[in-house]
Amino acid sequence: MSGEVDRPLAGIRVVDLVNGPLAAITRYLAELGASVTRVDDSRAEDVVDDLVANVGKRRAGALSDDLLEGANVIVFDAGRALDLASLRARRPALVSMAVSDFGTDTSLSGWKASDLVLHALSAELSRSGIKGRAPLPPPGQLAYQCAASQAAYALTVSLYHALRTGTGDHLDFSALDGAVQALDPGYGINGSATLGKPAHLLPRDRPLKGFQYPILPCADGHVRICLLAKRQWQGMFRWMGSPEAFASPEFEKTGVRYKSPDLIPAIAAFFAGQTRANLERDGQAHGVPISAVLDLDEFMACDHVVARQAVIEVDGVKLPNGVVTIDGARMAPAVASSKAQAWPEPVAPSARAFEGLKVLDLGVIVVGAEQGRLLADQGAEVIKVESRAFPDGSRQSYLSYGLSGSFAAGHRNKRSLGLNIRDPEGRALFLEMAAQADVILSNFKPGVMESLGIDHATLSAINPRIVMSDSSAFGATGPWAERMGYGPLVRAATGLTRAWRYDDDPESFSDSITIYPDHVAGRIGAMAVTALLIRRLRTGRGGRASVAQSEVMLSHFAAEVARASHGRAPPPEAWRDGVFPAAGDDEWCVVSLRSEADRHALRRVVGAQDEASVGAWIAERSADAAMETLQAAGVAAARMLRVSDLTDFAYYRERGFYRVERHPYLAEPVVAERAHVASKALDDACVAPAPLAGEHTAEVAADWLGLDDPRIAALVAAGVLEPVDDETLAAARVGGGDAAEKRQTA
Repeated sequence: MSGEVDRPLAGIRVVDLVNGPLAAITRYLAELGASVTRVDDSRAEDVVDDLVANVGKRRAGALSDDLLEGANVIVFDAGRALDLASLRARRPALVSMAVSDFGTDTSLSGWKASDLVLHALSAELSRSGIKGRAPLPPPGQLAYQCAASQAAYALTVSLYHALRTGTGDHLDFSALDGAVQALDPGYGINGSATLGKPAHLLPRDRPLKGFQYPILPCADGHVRICLLAKRQWQGMFRWMGSPEAFASPEFEKTGVRYKSPDLIPAIAAFFAGQTRANLERDGQAHGVPISAVLDLDEFMACDHVVARQAVIEVDGVKLPNGVVTIDGARMAPAVASSKAQAWPEPVAPSARAFEGLKVLDLGVIVVGAEQGRLLADQGAEVIKVESRAFPDGSRQSYLSYGLSGSFAAGHRNKRSLGLNIRDPEGRALFLEMAAQADVILSNFKPGVMESLGIDHATLSAINPRIVMSDSSAFGATGPWAERMGYGPLVRAATGLTRAWRYDDDPESFSDSITIYPDHVAGRIGAMAVTALLIRRLRTGRGGRASVAQSEVMLSHFAAEVARASHGRAPPPEAWRDGVFPAAGDDEWCVVSLRSEADRHALRRVVGAQDEASVGAWIAERSADAAMETLQAAGVAAARMLRVSDLTDFAYYRERGFYRVERHPYLAEPVVAERAHVASKALDDACVAPAPLAGEHTAEVAADWLGLDDPRIAALVAAGVLEPVDDETLAAARVGGGDAAEKRQTA
């Protein structure tokens, strides 16, 4: 799987001057072929952390003028003094990124962060845990790792724009921005099980135990099921022997199944005497998404990981073997050649990086939504190709017309084409569009594109410049390739669900409403697409990127993978992270200690540093007061925000992070991120509302295919083209009229 391939970022030179967990940013660029030089003037204390963050990079003991002069990209800690102005005068296409926890332009810029602080201030912590218990810190360093993925995506976008136009960029990257965007954005697209209901309407407490994606005991452990689509419930019903108690057609509705007091106990009784392996086998045979709940060691040792060579050994330590496959070859960690490449003459600068690109988006649910939305936000013309027979699960909504605030957040700036690709004439039309396209995105189960006759081999034969991206739960090869997969099943299979529990309760699985790794996998897919577009500038040819969600998660737990293989646990010490109740109704403040200096600072404020004393001190204060006092003393602390708190929190207001978008068919405003990063060269995201299914069918058929009205009408009559139907449009207009009336009277 590690065969020869022209890595997309070959010839790109990167200087890495970032310390701490965000050093992982440039590891992604190294895997994609960039020559990354790590300047080790402040080496990490932990040898495993250092290896994990910097595998695939070359080392330099000091920063030299030659390194800076030859760089295409410089990534540095925001407090570091660099003469970027003179460098940019000599290298106008230079891309630089200043990295910090809270950006450089807000009243919080001097604050200290930790992974737990980022979870608290991104509102992820408020959704982690079980109703009636304290919020539960997620395992690992998920917040920083997702932030690093977001930063790597942002760098590739600005790099593509710089190489194409000759205009460089400076990015002010904040770990908090990256965490709130890429981990599980409270104002982003949700999973299909939510029916599009926005996260800010969640109750103040943590979710009920077992909510949404049940975990059930069996003979040798636990399994998790995801019964979302109608056909999945029908498979479960048949598997159970078609019990009369659940024969009503009403059980085909997701909401009815969730509300039934008898269904989950009946499934649990059915599973009780069976093994995980047998349940996985029989569930897959019946079309039921199901996974055993494994721990990390079990996952790393499984036949699928072995077959995909997803883990390799570096310096005697096991590490994830890259996170992207390009043209069938795994982008394994390796030190790349620093040989420069020739780039084409620049074109005129554009306001957004992807202006002029034409994208066909076949993506569904969260990963599919995010890949296309990221490209659309930066100016690409993105056509969402939809089918009535196989609708996007995110079209399941509390509104009758298949739209919601969640869908609006995930599909803004796209147009929708209703097209039956399974019809021979529909496939022919798609191929005609593919011949004009720059990018095609998908995240079907492996084999679907081939069955439709629109696989990479077919499409690249008619358009050698096409860039394609596919994403799946477990990858396109290996024993698990054809498994149905959703984020909850990926978390269960890879060990994350087992790790996300309270220490005193082995049944307290607490990841039930977190949408991970879907959002971040979408960003990694978009990063790989952008890297292939960079290669296309140099070579003129396209390529194919593949991302497995399970391997995205594995890469984020690289330190845990390494320690498990090395037998080296983190050094024992006093408490490092605490979640403490503050004054008020279910209010919480988190505190993190990373050094002896932190402990001294805490002692100066509280008078002690033990958990009990800190808890008593915080209990007498509001979470805001405790946070501000501790941060002023240099201690990483934060109030636990809920999603509804985000837009009013000082950091997000000062940063201009969110904006309110009005959708013509929604009563509620759509709150969304303003930009993927704070950029000097690129404009904020475009503003166009997410479409109804098939809303733009006629105009896309005319724009892309040159079809006239009679021909379009004939194709509609034949069921090849699928425009939005009159009933749906009428319902949406009623919703839009209600929204407009409310806005006028407000």
